[in-house]
Amino acid sequence: MSLKLGDIITFERTFTERDVELFTEVSGDEGVHHVTPDEQGRLVVQGLLTATLPTKVGGDHNVLARNMNFEFLRPVFTGDTIICKVKIEKYERQDNNRTAIRATFLCTNQNEKEVLKGDFSGVIL
Repeated sequence: MSLKLGDIITFERTFTERDVELFTEVSGDEGVHHVTPDEQGRLVVQGLLTATLPTKVGGDHNVLARNMNFEFLRPVFTGDTIICKVKIEKYERQDNNRTAIRATFLCTNQNEKEVLKGDFSGVIL
């Protein structure tokens, strides 16, 4: 699929305890809220693990990111399904045979509550 200005790409992911365990191991982010379940048996998903959602577009389309901005709005818990909508705000061919890209994103949970928003920019090689 080729991208174009105005495209909105939507996908979702449900975070598991195993996701949090693996990210804890890789990142070293061992905050007590990531390793000790709350009263409902859930772990808090690391913010940067949640922030991997909009990077899926970059991976799918060979984007070399130059800037990424995140605003973490509320916690995400294991078992939450997060819906991520990425909108292509800029998509321009450059003289150097690269394509400049800028996108905004909004992630909501299964209760339609906003959990993460931001933007990224870079080039497609």
